[in-house]
Amino acid sequence: MKKIVTVMLAFSGFICSANAQKIGKMKHHQHHYENGMMMKNLNLSESQKKQLKANHESYQKELIALNKNEAITVKEARDKKELLRKEQKEKMMNLLTADQKTKVVQLKKERELKHEAMSAKRLDRIKSRLNLSNDQVAKIKAITQTEHAQFKAIKENDQLSRTEKKEQLMALKEQNKNNFKTILTPEQISKMEEMKKNKLDKFRTK
Repeated sequence: MKKIVTVMLAFSGFICSANAQKIGKMKHHQHHYENGMMMKNLNLSESQKKQLKANHESYQKELIALNKNEAITVKEARDKKELLRKEQKEKMMNLLTADQKTKVVQLKKERELKHEAMSAKRLDRIKSRLNLSNDQVAKIKAITQTEHAQFKAIKENDQLSRTEKKEQLMALKEQNKNNFKTILTPEQISKMEEMKKNKLDKFRTK
């Protein structure tokens, strides 16, 4: 099933690359909502809730201070924000009991399975719309497995700066698009571009 999710991520990047900013905001809001729902399922004590609230307020104040700091570059500000985000996550996990941490792992797994089921349905629709052959699907899966491993390696490489990660991920995304074009027929590429246009038009009207 993870293979299906990988393929869908690749297709999403190929279809929606021109509208990445708007889609990125939607994913951010969805991620924020899912994390909020996860916290509700942890049965936090009043003491934990108060500490989480205090940590969040402190985090927000530091972000505001960073945004007002004109003495640092944009890159420095982004790197500091990323560090603050990691520290905030560590503080949250340190507040949880062993049972609650186990529950977090369980809830993340349930969320992953839900996303996989949705991705499987989307893959079936794309396969039908583009009339992909089984051979094409197999090639796409093989390519995207490698690319997914590269994507994960870049994201988890703490030796890379935020800018270096961004540059490498953009290069991988471009490589991904080119790889797809070597598998699809000219007619399928044309259909893909039509799907991309329709999706962009739909977003613009919202």
